[in-house]
Amino acid sequence: MSVAPSVLIPYASYLRVYEPLAAFPEPERTHWTRYAGRERTPGAQEELRRSLADLLPTPPVPVPVHESGEAFVARLDGVVVICPWRTRLRGWLALQELVAQFPEPVLDAMLPPVVRLQVESDYERWLSRNPDARPWIRTAVWHVPLRWFALFGDEDREYEPGERPSGERPSGAGADQAGGDGVGRAPVLRYRTTMAQARRRLARALRALRESIDEGPMTEGLVEVGRWLEEFHPRSLVELDFGGLVHAVPEEWLAADRSAEQMAEGIAALRAGDGERASAVYGRLAERWRAVRDLRFAN
Repeated sequence: MSVAPSVLIPYASYLRVYEPLAAFPEPERTHWTRYAGRERTPGAQEELRRSLADLLPTPPVPVPVHESGEAFVARLDGVVVICPWRTRLRGWLALQELVAQFPEPVLDAMLPPVVRLQVESDYERWLSRNPDARPWIRTAVWHVPLRWFALFGDEDREYEPGERPSGERPSGAGADQAGGDGVGRAPVLRYRTTMAQARRRLARALRALRESIDEGPMTEGLVEVGRWLEEFHPRSLVELDFGGLVHAVPEEWLAADRSAEQMAEGIAALRAGDGERASAVYGRLAERWRAVRDLRFAN
């Protein structure tokens, strides 16, 4: 079953790792080498369309039967780097989060219990054969986790304004993505840095937090992200993509956003022993993103 070209893009952000071809064992390395040589590779919206298509049948297919052989492709200092979709694994992980967030009656309405039980059983069998599996992509809905900004500097920021089709009125949150039908283009806001730089920044942030305040959610979150990053090749590319969030806020908000710079400012204040300034900077950053998260409950 196909999905209409103008599918609404979910309001999600993504933290991705792109690894060099040398990081993949054979025969996967040969597959990705050939894949990267294609004239065109699918983008983020195409991945979303394929995932949404599986939710349309009755009963829905929350996790693909087979793992995806697709990936995002980029270059780091002229070297091809690959970020496998691993849609099946991410589907299993997302379902675990869904179960933790919603009461059982709501889950039953979305996904029948028999479907959930089958998916859970499939995952357990698969995980027993692949105990070291990890996703190359992490997803957050209706916000960017503040800890992700600790990996980047303002110099890593890439912003491209959107282009609206001629004669079309401005679209608000929830409108179809510009560019979904081949006309116009949605704005892009992302950060990209090297794995080495991301790890250095994370280590500095953790050190500043541990020397200044007690262990808390931010510290625990940074430790968890750090463990994830350690799983990848040291010459990887790390990317934070605002993804569908660009459709939830005005372009003026995107153009003015300097969240990574604010996070770095707060960490620098902690390192300098200025806890009051660090608290003020972090408070402003948290409030900015709290307003975005609150849009989830707007009508």
